[in-house]
Amino acid sequence: MTAQAALRPSVADRQAALAARFPKWIARSLDGMLDAAAAEFPDRPYVITDERTWTYRELADWSRRLAAGLMTAGVKPGEHVALLMANYPEFVALKYAIARVGAVAVPINILNRQAELGYVLAQSDAAMLVTMDRFRGLDTLAMLDALMPGWEQGGGGQAIPRLRQVVVFPAGSEPVRAQAMPFAALEQSAADGLTFPSSAPDGVADIIYTSGTTGAPKGVMLSHDQVVRTAFTSALARAFEDGRRIVFALPMYHVYGYGEGMLPVLFVGGAIVLQVRFAAADMLTAIARHRVTDALLVPTMTLALIDAAREAACDLSSLTAVLSSGARAPERIWREIGSVLGVAEITTGYGMTEVTASSTVTRPDDPFERLLDSNGRLRDAGAAGDPALGGRLVGYKVVDPESEAALPPGAVGELRARGPGVTCGYYNKPAETAAAFDAEGWFRTGDLGRIDHDGYLSLAGRLKESYRCGGEQVLPSEVEDVLTSHPGVAQAHVVPLPDERMGEVGVALVVRSIGADVTNEGLLALVRERLARFKVPRYLFFVEASEIPTTASGRARKFMLAEAVAHMVEAA
Repeated sequence: MTAQAALRPSVADRQAALAARFPKWIARSLDGMLDAAAAEFPDRPYVITDERTWTYRELADWSRRLAAGLMTAGVKPGEHVALLMANYPEFVALKYAIARVGAVAVPINILNRQAELGYVLAQSDAAMLVTMDRFRGLDTLAMLDALMPGWEQGGGGQAIPRLRQVVVFPAGSEPVRAQAMPFAALEQSAADGLTFPSSAPDGVADIIYTSGTTGAPKGVMLSHDQVVRTAFTSALARAFEDGRRIVFALPMYHVYGYGEGMLPVLFVGGAIVLQVRFAAADMLTAIARHRVTDALLVPTMTLALIDAAREAACDLSSLTAVLSSGARAPERIWREIGSVLGVAEITTGYGMTEVTASSTVTRPDDPFERLLDSNGRLRDAGAAGDPALGGRLVGYKVVDPESEAALPPGAVGELRARGPGVTCGYYNKPAETAAAFDAEGWFRTGDLGRIDHDGYLSLAGRLKESYRCGGEQVLPSEVEDVLTSHPGVAQAHVVPLPDERMGEVGVALVVRSIGADVTNEGLLALVRERLARFKVPRYLFFVEASEIPTTASGRARKFMLAEAVAHMVEAA
């Protein structure tokens, strides 16, 4: 334990101090929450990069200038603004600006390929897209050229008619196209005196797309009050001290970086130290340089950080907390966060977009064994919680998947969720929304688990087939659809395989069409071309149709395939 950690108030004292500061919940919009924090902590740093720092006052003023630009560009209350942007400070300012004009943010996964991008833009009814020109080898503007030619002046045109305007943020080295609207044009020189529509706390703040369990991606609707309450719950559950500084490369277009990083620091006048992309050495440097106290990670990042810390002499004395979650983790990871990184307060949790973010988390002062045998305790939410749920935002119950009867503590069944932190549904998908909730209004998570007498939840498997690779959710049917689009493929089945660094990776089993001459490399190249790289299977094997175990109705038994691929990979 570092000297700084030894001098910190206890977890209980920090939680009590935070609860005392917020004895009664005040519902706010995102921009309202930022303004409240800026009034209380005007000169404290909020967003930190190696290039510069923005205080709370500066960030709030920046968001107002951008809001003025959005209004000038014709964005109206209730309209949807899509963001295709990595962890740049501009993302933070623009998120608050969208709320300030009463619009809805549609953050898009920056790894999406052309078809995925086109689907989200059309399905979300986005009126404006703010996008990077390129990032990590992906040429977004070329994708837009193919999706909707003439987008620079005509927006989505006939292909995506609701999309009126595209704004380009220069993440690459090339100048913005002459006819395209640059991001700088959004930032008005003065916003003083303008009256902004703002957003109602119970209005939709975000539509965040998740692959879900079946079918096409679904846009999860989250209200302002939901995400602000969840952020407070994060700060309370992990016992934030005054001025906490959090470093993360987890994207803010997901609820992890958004709900566990960007928003919770507002309640303690803390700061976020943004990493545009993950590199273990860069994160270690940022921890030392900016005196970071907390890090948000998924296991693959955690392992890389541990390995890098072993190799390099770095000052990690300020780092007192780590949240590592989002995928399966090897047991050694928890010991090495302490022994190598010197962190005493190690937490993990469980959640999903539909419940706003992590809805369970281990306590920072829990016994070490809790990291090994649970995925966290149902979060207490203080004043932000629902008294009917014991002061929580999200309550869980465990049911028998077939009879739907409630099961006692310790029994394994399907986890179902209910409470103020649970989404009201999926955007413009009434059938999928109806199917997601049972007759009593509980959300069907599709995950199997147990909850003990102390409220600790432990995952035991899944009813659904999706899995997480490096913290990103993968829907096998998406990959299977791409593979079977090839004329040389008769069947394709994708299942997860546990992986120490990535949590899980995909394995594809392919049955060739009769007489087809298709190669492993060719099929993987096809998937890389059409889907985000985390969806590309690590392994691909050709099998005979007779080798695919099926149900009586002819559906592949995925759990049996998952057992088989482990032996195939080991033998390869």
